[in-house]
Amino acid sequence: MMRFFGFVALLFIANLSLAQQATPPGYTATPASVDGIGKRYMGREISGVMGWQGAAWLERDKREREERTDLLLDALALKPGMVVADIGAGTGYLSRRMAPLVVPGGKIIALDLQPEMVNMLQAAVNRSGLKQIEVKQGSVDNIKLPKNSIDMAIMVDVYHELAYPYEVMVSILEALKPRGRLVFVEYKAEDIRVPIKPLHKMSEAQIKREAGVFPLDWERTVSTLPWQHVVVFRKRD
Repeated sequence: MMRFFGFVALLFIANLSLAQQATPPGYTATPASVDGIGKRYMGREISGVMGWQGAAWLERDKREREERTDLLLDALALKPGMVVADIGAGTGYLSRRMAPLVVPGGKIIALDLQPEMVNMLQAAVNRSGLKQIEVKQGSVDNIKLPKNSIDMAIMVDVYHELAYPYEVMVSILEALKPRGRLVFVEYKAEDIRVPIKPLHKMSEAQIKREAGVFPLDWERTVSTLPWQHVVVFRKRD
């Protein structure tokens, strides 16, 4: 009988430990910096959002040369038939470049939060004639996609601006198929030569720390882009 109760006690402790590990990280208030929102998550202040008024910067002529989008596309290894969610798609700069790589049979779901940006995104998609791009509007804490519906989710210079990163990540994990990939593309905080404001950069270590809360396995980091690193995770079965 004593052995039985000892086993029950051990089981209770194990379950308690798992429950503690599953507790989501909290948010804390802090005096807002010039570029922040006064809200901290896992050791960093969340940056303010680049508003739709900055849409022209996303389509600047120098972007291909400065950021080498061609190297990013190579790193993604997209294939026909894939369903990819471009989260925080902005004007659809990357969505339009990914779209030809998933045909036949695939599609790009281009999501943004700001209604004004969504309207610009839809107009750009219409002009492109790319029928394999579907435009959607998410919310501040949910990408609003069906469970197990996407092969890949990608956030390009977006994650650091999420006001509710934990909740958004939960919704992404639900939408990803088993073994689906989640890709963070962030300006390198480790490189002071990257001409981007500090709160709009993230280190590889910080990305891994925040992704580590979820059932994700780090797969690889691509550092060949001049300004950004591409950190790829795979959802566990």
